[in-house]
Amino acid sequence: MINTFSEQIEFEYDDTKQLSEWIEQCSKMHNKELGDINIIFCSDDYLYEMNKIYLNHDYYTDVITFPYNIGNKIEGDIFISIDRVKDNAKTYNTSFENELNRVIIHGVLHLIGFKDKSEEEQKEMRKQEDTCLEKLKEK
Repeated sequence: MINTFSEQIEFEYDDTKQLSEWIEQCSKMHNKELGDINIIFCSDDYLYEMNKIYLNHDYYTDVITFPYNIGNKIEGDIFISIDRVKDNAKTYNTSFENELNRVIIHGVLHLIGFKDKSEEEQKEMRKQEDTCLEKLKEK
């Protein structure tokens, strides 16, 4: 089940039913069962503090994922900075909605097991993001 929340901002995802179906479809593509995923939309400052406290990173980011997977079932918390998504949409000349969905699925892909530390991992992550975003367009 996909749950959405907000911290320090007022934000709601437009179509949570479609969001849930899409994430489940992407999970199944990787032979994973969908468990409980909490997506928490927050401010830059909120996510920055989390990044410092929990990951010892002193910089802003768009998404942080905390996996709580059990066996083949993906579960976890995905924190997303709406401020960062807005800025990234401008930087990458894309719509806010597209960038938001990319960041959401990026977090889900981390739960599935994809990493993005090396250049090779980043390329694979981007490929997987693009594949999942295409599935959303089909809905």
